Amino acid sequence: MAVLELKNIRKSYFLGKEEFPVLKGINLEFERGDFVSLLGESGGGKSTLMNIIGGLDRKYEGDVIVDGLAQKIKKEKDMDAYRRDTIGFIFQSFNLVSYLSVLDNILISLKMTSLSDKERHERAIELTKQVGLYEHRKKNPSQLSGGQKQRVAIARALASDPEIILADEPTGALDSQNTKEVLALLRQIAQSGKTVIVVTHSQEVADYGTRIIRLADGQITGDERLKEPYPVESHQRMNSKALSYRDTFRTAFKHFTHSWKINLLIAIGTAIGLFSVIFFLGLGNGATKYMNDTITSSVNPNVVTIFKRTTTDNKLGNEQALQQTQQELGNAATNLDSTHLSKLKKVDNVKKVEPTYSISGLGTLTASDKSKSGLMTLDTWTQSNINDDYVAGSKPADGEIAIYASDAKELNKDYKSLVGKKITIKIPAKTAAGASVEVTKEFTVSGILKNPQGPASSSSSLIATYNTVKAALESANADSDATYAVVTVNKVDNVKSTTSDIQNLKIDGTKAFVTYSVTSFLDVITNITNIVSYVLAAIAGISLIVSIFMIVVTTYMSVAERTKEIGVIRALGGRKKDISRLFTAESLILGLSSAAIAIGFAYLGQFLINKALSSFLDGASIVQISGGHIIFAIIVAVLIALLASLAPSGRAARLNTIEALASE
Repeated sequence: MAVLELKNIRKSYFLGKEEFPVLKGINLEFERGDFVSLLGESGGGKSTLMNIIGGLDRKYEGDVIVDGLAQKIKKEKDMDAYRRDTIGFIFQSFNLVSYLSVLDNILISLKMTSLSDKERHERAIELTKQVGLYEHRKKNPSQLSGGQKQRVAIARALASDPEIILADEPTGALDSQNTKEVLALLRQIAQSGKTVIVVTHSQEVADYGTRIIRLADGQITGDERLKEPYPVESHQRMNSKALSYRDTFRTAFKHFTHSWKINLLIAIGTAIGLFSVIFFLGLGNGATKYMNDTITSSVNPNVVTIFKRTTTDNKLGNEQALQQTQQELGNAATNLDSTHLSKLKKVDNVKKVEPTYSISGLGTLTASDKSKSGLMTLDTWTQSNINDDYVAGSKPADGEIAIYASDAKELNKDYKSLVGKKITIKIPAKTAAGASVEVTKEFTVSGILKNPQGPASSSSSLIATYNTVKAALESANADSDATYAVVTVNKVDNVKSTTSDIQNLKIDGTKAFVTYSVTSFLDVITNITNIVSYVLAAIAGISLIVSIFMIVVTTYMSVAERTKEIGVIRALGGRKKDISRLFTAESLILGLSSAAIAIGFAYLGQFLINKALSSFLDGASIVQISGGHIIFAIIVAVLIALLASLAPSGRAARLNTIEALASE
């Protein structure tokens, strides 16, 4: 049975409504081991017939039957498989991929077989020896002569062990010596049992074969048998398969490295935008952590400050109710009594409840013969004062008091000597009925506190224990209920839920408490910092839009430059999706390279900025790039690459194979 049958093949081209017949009812059979020459002048339909046999042109009438199976009724993916498994192309203009070595050009076909990497390499080496190019296997096509290039094309056609070899004017661009060598190779291929069909206009070339078929004006004008087909020995043929993701990626990477200069420039351009995004996100993250650490280093994040709620409107939010309460502080009506404190102690996750005083007014500090008068505040020491910075002495016990260095210096030049000495305080207070009284009490100075940060103040701040302040108030018959309470929560993670529970506590059906915690303040700071960093990152990210256009233009240029390569891959059995993946993969490599450059520069920028500002920030890092920022940058880079590759890769996949092979 013939390996290939052509039945009444007709093909026409149309210009408008006018028809131009190219093939006019071709009927032929081809045997295995035959070396057939399609002989005729240009325009006779030889190349068109070859394209139909090779599955590149499906717009024809009639039937192409291979091993008893008609090809025209097959789907496109089946035709791709047909070319991979059955057809090997040899082109007049060689159509070698310029950036690949001799070995890699041969491997293009082998990547569409089921052979392992090792077996592919061994077969490619074997083929270079078979065509006499083993010594040149690592050279690129530009380093080869015309005859050597055609031998590479022959090796590539043989690589996947096809049944039929189609050679379109294989000697048209060669001198006489190289012509003889190429024809000898084609004869050897036919002698190995394959069907070799050569398109030629040279009688000398045709005489090398076993059969000459003459074509003129789309019709067979002669069919001459020179000799019988060569004997065929059966052998196990290798299986073909579609191009894998891995092999597509490898090919894309080779082209990427081949064009590394322009790709590097584009990668750097894209990396600038990505770097800015990463850096600003890291800056926002570092600034947030720095402010949080600064605040929590002086205020315990586990504590919540509790005030008595003065409004009876349960619908009023905590923030508004807190403002209203703070406006009324100092009145006995805003103080917390034992009922309030008992209620707080029963809340889940509350570790400790500290009743607290904050008494303010015009008062006097007296030490020996020196006094200081002015606005004065007497506060209670609580768990919220976790990092009291004492320049002398220590925190107060019952009956003791701590004062700030600025006040101590006004009372004694040798202010540290005040520790252990007696001072007298006079400060106004109110009775439960609201009458004004003066609290006068003598205390022992336990310690001198470092002046608080911020602008200097003329007011005096004093710290004592709850029992000390309570005793002083009671001695003057002043109201001794707590001004507010400091609640310590067992875990930082429970602060928000516990705060919410306290805000919902009711006495006689009315919400009893308003709260303030450093956690809520930190949330505000974090939100503001995040918004600023996101806005800056978004502004920087606008440059990424330019990057998308750069990659689009570059990929389109790559498609234009590699049109012939696209045609070769399709002719060898590559699918449309393989072509699309090839350019998508190269865009992804470009995107990932941009991300790598951006990440490297972002970490370098982080190191330099943090080192430069370390002395100003007490060793803190103001830029802190997280793993999440890196992952985000990589995702953005990948998305940019995918978006940029959609149009060009789609265009590449839709290219007509015949036109692609004919492009210059």
